[in-house]
Amino acid sequence: MLRQELSDALKTAMLGKDARTVSTVRLILAALKDRDIAARPNGLADGIPDTEILQMLQSMIKQRRESITIYEQGGRLELAEREAEEIAIIERFLPRQMSADEVAEAIRAVIADIGATGIKDMGRVMAALKERHAGLMDFSRASVVVKSALGG
Repeated sequence: MLRQELSDALKTAMLGKDARTVSTVRLILAALKDRDIAARPNGLADGIPDTEILQMLQSMIKQRRESITIYEQGGRLELAEREAEEIAIIERFLPRQMSADEVAEAIRAVIADIGATGIKDMGRVMAALKERHAGLMDFSRASVVVKSALGG
């Protein structure tokens, strides 16, 4: 489903001569193809599932946010703006992100479900969050909340 959405977006952008969207969607499709090829030996001949595609999109956004910070510190505002435009394009393919309150509630639920008691359970909590809420939250921000909830 997500693959088809990406292909359709590329075609629409090409017809509309939207160069930024064309280049960004091509970057996404290239990264997806690389992941599909890497997954073949693991028995995923049809490619990675949508949950992994969502995680890939999240990591692409995270990379761009880090780049924006570096570009802004270096005074390269035009490059920071380009990265921000790419983030907006990538976010179109993600489901609505959870609010801070929803993230906190999801974390409380996972901690209760798996019986996490301390910081040693952080890995299990994060794995369960990624399994249940792939593409719906920023896991780097969620990890800070998990750490404080577990007393770390």
